[in-house]
Amino acid sequence: MVKPTPEELRELRAIATIQFRGVNKDFIPSDILVYRSPSTYRIRMIYLNGKHLLSLRASDYRLILRIHGGIRLNKMLNFPHLRVIVSNKYAQFIREGRNVFAPHIVFADPSIRPGEEVLILDEDYNLVAVGRAILPGWFMTLFKRGEAVRVREGVESVK
Repeated sequence: MVKPTPEELRELRAIATIQFRGVNKDFIPSDILVYRSPSTYRIRMIYLNGKHLLSLRASDYRLILRIHGGIRLNKMLNFPHLRVIVSNKYAQFIREGRNVFAPHIVFADPSIRPGEEVLILDEDYNLVAVGRAILPGWFMTLFKRGEAVRVREGVESVK
């Protein structure tokens, strides 16, 4: 792992600002380390204090949230932006890394678009997991069956 160049740092911050709509340069601080692909030498993973914050998808250059990045993002974004609230009854299953189904959702940010990275919280507003939205946010609470969010990492799956 190495420090990114100033240009790479600027680029990563720009991607985060566009993708997460509302984060500032504090989300990706200057003291991050990056892991580069050995074959292409492009950034693939971003670490802060030894914790995996984000990955960078090669196909579209979008940031992929990991649980430690989700914790940082949850503190920085205004509520309810990019958040899905699930019933406490099912929160434990989701903490373990299981996917979120539409009937278990209590509230979802209506501006969530399919494919976006989202933060999954329980009814007490504790971060439970991070994942990728399958359904639009406005539709998640209306839908009565099926998968709404594909969980990437649950809080307990990282320990």
